[in-house]
This record gives sequence, structure tokens and C-alpha cells, in this order.
Amino acid sequence: MHSCDDYLRSFGMSGLLISDELRQIEHSFAVNLGHLPPTDPASSVAFYPQFEQSVRQEAADMSDHYEVFYCLEQAIRKLITETLEEAEGVEWWAGARVPTDIKESVVGLVKKEKDNGITQRSERMIDYTTFGQLSVVITSNWTLFEPILKSKRGVERVMASLNLLRGPIAHCCPMQEDEVDRLRLAVKDWFRMIG
Repeated sequence: MHSCDDYLRSFGMSGLLISDELRQIEHSFAVNLGHLPPTDPASSVAFYPQFEQSVRQEAADMSDHYEVFYCLEQAIRKLITETLEEAEGVEWWAGARVPTDIKESVVGLVKKEKDNGITQRSERMIDYTTFGQLSVVITSNWTLFEPILKSKRGVERVMASLNLLRGPIAHCCPMQEDEVDRLRLAVKDWFRMIG
């Protein structure tokens, strides 16, 4: 006959095994299943208790939008890099595919960071371009991107919309509910354009 302690011990061990398996799944697939509470009490916000709770909540709400935009912008940079590298080789940035004014702007940013003693953000020059400049690189090389993206005008429209929606995210302002909806639709529009 099993005692109450045996059942409790068995229950506890089952919970630990399940929790361990969930952690392994999270690690294998790089996902957060949310089965454990966050364990980062040393967040940067915790070091500054002077921040108002309402501002902290806005920051938490905005972090989701930042994550979406970060991933989207990185995906667009990757698309550009892979497409131009396939056409021109690894030295594509030095060639004629990137407009001169964009290259000059990038050189200026790299110099500014060096002159201010800031660690260089990237070895890749495309990582110094603005979101608007990414659109220009795509449209000025449309013959290469046409097989991938459905419409040049569509790319211009969607990227212009995304660039406007990027403003509150990049400049630490809360987004209104309508603009959150527009962001979601614009991101969907981008993915619909990829053929």
C-alpha cells in the first residue's frame, strides 16, 4: 500500500520530468512555451526603479512591435544580400548595384561611429542602411527582385507604409491601436508579395 508521501513524491517527479522535457523542446526549437515564469530579475528596468509603472507597461507593450519590425528588417536585409550576392558575388556592395548616395551615407555613419569610439555595429555595410534605403536598393535593382517580389509599385507602397509605422517604434512612442492593426496588415502585405 502506497503512502500519501509516495503519491506526492511521484507527482513531484512527474512534474519535474515534464518540465525538463519542455525545456529540451524549447532549446531544440528556440521557442518559449511559457511553462516557467521569467527568471530575469536583473533586467535593465529593475536597475532604474524611478521609471513609472505606466511607462514600463508601455515599454513592455511596444517590445512586441519592436521584435516584429526587427525580424522583418533583418529578413529584408537578408533577401537583398542573398539576391545581390547571387548576381554580383560577395563584393556586391562595392559594385554599381547600390546607389552612390546610399554608399556615401553608410560611409558617413561608419566614420561617425569610429570617431565617437563606438563599437562598430557590423562588418556588413547593408546593416548601416535605413529602412527607406533598403526600399531604394530593391527598386533600383528591380530586374533582380522581380522574380521574387510580385510588384515594384507594391514594394514601394508597402515599404513606405512600414517606414511610417516604424517611427513610433524607433522613437519610443506608444502606438495607437489603429496603427498596431496597420503594422500587422503591412507585414502580412510584405509576405504576400514574396512569390
